[in-house]
Amino acid sequence: MINKRLLIKNLLAHNDENSFYDKKRKVDISHKEGKAKFLKHICALSNSNPKNNSYIVIGVEDEDNKVVGTDFFDDSKIQNLINAYLTNPPIVQYENIPFPHLPDDKVVGLVTIRPIDKITSLRKNIWKYYGGSVFFRDGSMSMPKVFDIEIKDVNSKIVAAIENHAQNNIELTLNGVFDFMNKRQDFNPQYKVFKEYFVLCWSGQKKHVKDEVFYSRVDIEMINEQVRLFYSALDEVAIFYNEDSFKIVEYVRLGLQKSYKYYKLEEKIIHFDNNANYSIEANLIFEPPQFDKKVLYHIYNTNNALLEKLEKGITIPIHQIPDLNNLAASYLICYLNGFEDALPKLEYAKPYIKNYNLDLYKSYKETIRILRKVKYN
Repeated sequence: MINKRLLIKNLLAHNDENSFYDKKRKVDISHKEGKAKFLKHICALSNSNPKNNSYIVIGVEDEDNKVVGTDFFDDSKIQNLINAYLTNPPIVQYENIPFPHLPDDKVVGLVTIRPIDKITSLRKNIWKYYGGSVFFRDGSMSMPKVFDIEIKDVNSKIVAAIENHAQNNIELTLNGVFDFMNKRQDFNPQYKVFKEYFVLCWSGQKKHVKDEVFYSRVDIEMINEQVRLFYSALDEVAIFYNEDSFKIVEYVRLGLQKSYKYYKLEEKIIHFDNNANYSIEANLIFEPPQFDKKVLYHIYNTNNALLEKLEKGITIPIHQIPDLNNLAASYLICYLNGFEDALPKLEYAKPYIKNYNLDLYKSYKETIRILRKVKYN
């Protein structure tokens, strides 16, 4: 089993960007331009590596390889995006890799592109790229090219050597468990060994509601691979496990005018097999709350007025601070209830919320995470 943190270190140490790996400061697939560029790199790396895995490392400075991290990204539907836009799409896996020096909410993103030994191309137009375009890696660049039927295999031995040097061992696993238990000692850290092989660590603030137990500030890591499977600073999570699986049910807190409820968002099940493999099943189980349209019109107009004040730098009155704290979530509720214009308003608000204060921006990012999951489904 590959230790993904060690793999990233080996990739960064091996060479600069090349025909089997790319590095990015960040990737944004919430907009058409970001999606197009991401798909271009997936296409180019897949075509340039017909026999071996290729990689994209996200959260690294281009000039000096400094690991600065990126936001935790847990969208299990990213393969749907790739299947929708690429012909002969490769199997792509996005994983969140924690590094000890990074803040809790930052990880390094690792995109693994599996070889398929077929030509991958754009299925349809996106941004400034035309359907039918084929991309290859030219050094560190992903370029459109006319291709030959035969694709040369030049990276298999190099990539195999890098992956072999990133194999996990007992020392790395024990160090990973101790690091997690020490770092999360304020949040009830626990671990369990599944199938005598997989070591899963998790932590969270426990809360009893009637006969049920929920956790907030949840962090879940697969220690063998140094992969963060789940992280949320705000939401409530229910956890269930047996000898064969570990299940997370994520709840989101939504509501209007001081009346809030928790709604099930997603169920994620990690299945452990006897052959030293595991798989993750993710199911969206969210049913959007419905509200009276007259109330929503009032909330929507209040949000627009608040956004205008943020844009113009006008001080927000104290009595409107609760509305401001719920601005992103209430825009989301409006969108889920048929207010289509609420979505561009929410996106437009990002820089002003980010400049206002950090806590408000964290709430905004959690809202966007919910929105992204709902949109992909």
